Amino acid sequence: MDGFDGRTVLVTGAAGGIGGTIVRRLVAAGADVVASARKAADLEALVAETGCRTAPCDLTSEEEVQAALEGLDLDGVVSCAGFGGEIATPMETDMAVFDAVMAANARSVMLVTKHASRGMVARGRGGAIVNVSSQAALVALDNHVSYAASKAAVDSITRVSALELGRHGIRVNGVHPTVVMTEMSAFYWGRPEVGGPFLEQMPLGRWATEDDVAGPVLFLLSDAAAMVTGIALPVDGGYTCR
Repeated sequence: MDGFDGRTVLVTGAAGGIGGTIVRRLVAAGADVVASARKAADLEALVAETGCRTAPCDLTSEEEVQAALEGLDLDGVVSCAGFGGEIATPMETDMAVFDAVMAANARSVMLVTKHASRGMVARGRGGAIVNVSSQAALVALDNHVSYAASKAAVDSITRVSALELGRHGIRVNGVHPTVVMTEMSAFYWGRPEVGGPFLEQMPLGRWATEDDVAGPVLFLLSDAAAMVTGIALPVDGGYTCR
């Protein structure tokens, strides 16, 4: 895979496990990484470890996203911020939670794509955007209606953006991880009655790691994927091939 020397990459959700791992992998590959989270304090340890820059903001606020991205000379973007919401059936869904999930997962991707791509187009060098979606956008999962809807919206944003930004040399792709056993997911998937049957249906039979997700993200950002745009890449141990 090509290195990232001299390339500036924005990573949202950098305070989380997957986002933080992506930041570390990009810095190790030579990228100038701009890490984003809601609060600057949440990024202090990552900055101390990697030397990355920061652009803290509320990703659901257009004013904050625009201000945070203004002046950044971006070659790449990874939208990794996310909110799991609730575990509920369609009959039980709390619409306030639904709205919050849509804002955190889909609105944030739209705002980052909007303002990052404007700068990329103006500079005329092209670039690459990778949106972290989910296997929940590809197959139906019990009790995930809000989360799945938000990630399906991310997939639509990815496809339309790939179509319309391709003429400017900007590639837009999505990765679709299975469960990474982070703190956010362990409360549900860590239950034996839930996780056990799920893993039995997965050909590779294990949970994903943060590095399992970071590798495909770096590939899609790199010149090795120069002819790849508009795809939904499952990183799911084969779960969605069933």
